[in-house]
Amino acid sequence: MADANKDRLLANTNTLWGLVTEANHGPEEAAQRARAALLDRYKGAVHAYLLGALRDANAADDLAQEFYLRFVRGDLRNANPEKGRFRDLVKTTLFHLIVDYQRRQKARPQPLPPDDIGSASVSPDVLPSEEQFLDSWRQQLLGQAWNALRLHDTTYYTVLLLRAENSELSSAEMAEQLSVQFGHAVSADWVRTRVKRAREQFTDLLLDELAQSMANPTREHMEEELADLQLLVYCQDAVARWKG
Repeated sequence: MADANKDRLLANTNTLWGLVTEANHGPEEAAQRARAALLDRYKGAVHAYLLGALRDANAADDLAQEFYLRFVRGDLRNANPEKGRFRDLVKTTLFHLIVDYQRRQKARPQPLPPDDIGSASVSPDVLPSEEQFLDSWRQQLLGQAWNALRLHDTTYYTVLLLRAENSELSSAEMAEQLSVQFGHAVSADWVRTRVKRAREQFTDLLLDELAQSMANPTREHMEEELADLQLLVYCQDAVARWKG
């Protein structure tokens, strides 16, 4: 029920920026619901990025909780869509959390390695990278698109998931497995048609998810964002269909 409420809240908000505004400036009860919806939507990307940047599960958990706390208490109330993309807001907040954490770690007394009379330093490779953040954001976006497809059409979801997880299967082999899952016979031609339609639906939903994080999505902005996330090559036809 809680997940359904969050889905309805998001569906009734034009963009994620609208949800951010509600979270930071709305009446307290509505603000709490909006914050919960935002955290539920992006907690996977947040934790994956922190874990990849810090390489320490305990530290990632601690900073994730600190990030969530900032959302809950409204520390991001000055967020403004005119200042950039929603993911830029999240990335900047996480970057500062990581930098502050690393500074605290460096300030603690560190044991010196044998025969080392110098001071310890932090290796550059522990700093958070743009690639790490984009990967976590991309995986979160794809996960949202998969969930949207499942809610939109379970048949398309089942067919496309089988194709994604078993790319080596022929259409005839997929038809055999799907006939068992669905409880009725389907043909190889049926599978080919459903895979094509499911891919189109999936990429359309992916663009819908992406557009929600942008204050004023245009086709040009969508292409730039998809290129940054290395998804444009898979979504060219969907971009051509997208009406904004």
